[in-house]
Amino acid sequence: MLVPIAIGLWLFSLLCDLVHRFGAASPNWEVVAWYTMIGGIVGALIAAVPGFIDLLSLPKDIQRTGIKHMALNLTIVVLFVINAFMRRDGVTDAAIWLSVIAVCLLAVSGWLGGKMVYEAGVAVDTGGTAGYGGTERRHNTSRAGYFGPERRTAM
Repeated sequence: MLVPIAIGLWLFSLLCDLVHRFGAASPNWEVVAWYTMIGGIVGALIAAVPGFIDLLSLPKDIQRTGIKHMALNLTIVVLFVINAFMRRDGVTDAAIWLSVIAVCLLAVSGWLGGKMVYEAGVAVDTGGTAGYGGTERRHNTSRAGYFGPERRTAM
C-alpha cells in the first residue's frame, strides 16, 4: 500500500499551494507544499518497483493497460520533479497549474489502475481460483475487499 502515500502527499501539496495562493501570507505553506511534493516523488518511485514487478507478471492483454498506467505514472513523477525544480525562487502560478495538471493526470491513472483491479482482478486474492479474467474471478472479487468483524461473520 505504497501508492496512497504519494497520492496523499501530492494532493496535500496542491492544497497547501492553493491555501497560500488564495489568502495565507505565511511562507510556511510554500515550504510544506515543497516537502510534501518531494515526499510524493520519493513515495511514487518506491511504489514503482513492486508495480513494475507486477506488470511483468500480467497477461499480455492486461499488460497493455498496465503499461499505459505505468507510463502515465512516470509522466506524473516527471511533472512533479519539474515542478519542484521550478520552485527554487518561490511558487508561481505556473507551478500551481503544473500541480493541477499532474493531479488531473493522477485521476486518469487511478482510473486505469481501478480498471485493472475491478475488471481484470489484478492484485485480487481469489482464494485459489483461476487466473486473471474468467468467470471465477468475477464471482470472487467481492471477497477481496474489507475483512472486518462484520464481513467475517457474513462469510
